[in-house]
Amino acid sequence: MGIPADRVERMLHRVSLTEDEADRRVRHYSLGMRQRLGIATALIGEPVVLVLDEPANGLDPAGIRWMRDLLRDFADEGGTALLSSHLLHEIETIADDIVVIGNGRIVAQGTKVELLSGDGTLARSTEPAALARALTKEGIAHRLDTDGAIHVDAPAVQVGEAARAFGLVLTELRPADGAGLEEMFLELTAGSRRDNTSGDRASEGEAA
Repeated sequence: MGIPADRVERMLHRVSLTEDEADRRVRHYSLGMRQRLGIATALIGEPVVLVLDEPANGLDPAGIRWMRDLLRDFADEGGTALLSSHLLHEIETIADDIVVIGNGRIVAQGTKVELLSGDGTLARSTEPAALARALTKEGIAHRLDTDGAIHVDAPAVQVGEAARAFGLVLTELRPADGAGLEEMFLELTAGSRRDNTSGDRASEGEAA
């Protein structure tokens, strides 16, 4: 490949394999060490695009954090990392763009902000029932939760104006949180999971 020999040592250092570990035979490596070695092998040719399938497999929590930082640095340096994984929290933490695949088909794709952003407004009041009645009178769709939070299908300013018109005090008013990646993933791939109610044994989905 025309790569300087000293790059081997630099890549082993980059994936935190020690000199002692570098002298061992690979068959004596733990699964996590093999993952690190595989990433070092992928990086040694200075690729522009890095494709990784379940790179966190076998890594302990510190190793997963290390892997996340390494991929983030790779992307920040101008590279593109394509990461396929069922560890949805890791995908949600690190990804800029997300593709959700279910039963061999793309069921959603877009930036993380686009896919996980919330719609509407969350409001709380010292008098939640009264606020709910005020919203109803204003013709604003909403849902009152048992904890007193009100999810409103309207901009925050409209909710604030309704509360003011009825002399109600708001203790919280903000954009609603979007669903997490796991919740969105389960909803989008419900028909292709092994545990669905129909007993369908189709292939399970994953996120990239």
